[in-house]
Amino acid sequence: MNTLISKPIPALAHYSRRALLDICVDAAQKTRSVFTKLYPEAALATAVHADAMRAAGVDALSPLAGLPVSVKDLVDIAGETTMAGSIVLKNAAPALADAPVVRRLRAAGAAILGKTNMTEFAFSGVGLNPHYGTPANPIDPQVVRIPGGSSSGAAVSVASGLCVAALGSDTGGSIRIPAALCGLVGFKSTARRVPTTGAIPLSTTLDTLCAMTRSVDDCILLDGIIADLPLLIPDLPLRGLRLAVPRTLMLDGLDAHVAASFAAALSRLSAVGAIITETPLTLLGEQASMERIAGAEAYAWHRSLLDDGEAQYDARVAKRLKFGATLSAADYIEQHAYRLNWIARMEQAIAPFDALIMPTVPIVAPPMAELEASEDAFFAANHLLLRNPRVINLLDGCALSLPCHAPGTLPVGLMVAGAAMWDGKILAVARAIEAALAPA
Repeated sequence: MNTLISKPIPALAHYSRRALLDICVDAAQKTRSVFTKLYPEAALATAVHADAMRAAGVDALSPLAGLPVSVKDLVDIAGETTMAGSIVLKNAAPALADAPVVRRLRAAGAAILGKTNMTEFAFSGVGLNPHYGTPANPIDPQVVRIPGGSSSGAAVSVASGLCVAALGSDTGGSIRIPAALCGLVGFKSTARRVPTTGAIPLSTTLDTLCAMTRSVDDCILLDGIIADLPLLIPDLPLRGLRLAVPRTLMLDGLDAHVAASFAAALSRLSAVGAIITETPLTLLGEQASMERIAGAEAYAWHRSLLDDGEAQYDARVAKRLKFGATLSAADYIEQHAYRLNWIARMEQAIAPFDALIMPTVPIVAPPMAELEASEDAFFAANHLLLRNPRVINLLDGCALSLPCHAPGTLPVGLMVAGAAMWDGKILAVARAIEAALAPA
């Protein structure tokens, strides 16, 4: 397995953990809108401890020991008020304890560098935040582009080399969207594998806590830590793997660069022996029968806050939250029942394949100014960004986004996906695809 050591900074293996943290802390303190809170003293102390253990010859350290990791600001850290990208919670009580996922990261030796900015209450795939600013996607020095959301600061913290990994959440793509737009790897595990205790919910049905990194192996490592159960991932040859490309919805409206990058990836995978099968998978067209579950559950959590403090919300978020009030209790129950039936039919339909593969999102990162200036442009982009990834949340499945673009071009994500508890298989397939697509 590759280690996290080689990822954020060239020749990082030559740095002590303390030296690396000094670099990352200094850079993080100079960034704008990426972090909402930094913990430099605690992170440095963790790095010093890791260096001391290594110097003492302790061989059993986690690969994560002493390395900087960020935490999305909807996850509790003891003593801090969990703001979730809002200002309406500024007077809420601080968390009494770390969330279980944070405790597990600390136990693995992670140096928690800070809490990251996000779409307010995780309710958009774009990443804009009017309260704390929006972190710029670092992939384009010429145009200020969106990072994707809702785990916007999480993605930028890794893409900028400030952290080796970022803990975030994914309810309809909030890990995979920014991973795709920022050229990273993001894994949405089967939701039940990782506890969501100690995290502000968006949808209690669809929320997943998960991570993004720079490689599939690093996602495997982080997943094992936060799930508290490392998966044994076999080395799978691509030759003979059955990969299905769904045509319904997933290939609609691709921009030219995404379409060309995805087609080139399929060609490379086919050339090394993967069996690529295009399939209608018309069941994907039934999304609309379930897609309001998240909004209804979000409104239920927010309604008292909206009653007293709507003016403190991002107007775009408040508008979507209030729409959740229009779903009746009977319709909500009916959508849940429909979803369970749909999951059973979907699992039967995809059973003959090793994985589904599709573009993570159909567009590259749009310029930020266009979406800030126009509500219509914002909601159109948000719909496109969420369309493909949210299918997997509705399926209660697992999926990983990995880069498939040519070096020097705007990032494009390829999503490898499957049903619930296919996590080990999906990670194995993704690792094989990553190797096949690696630049020569």
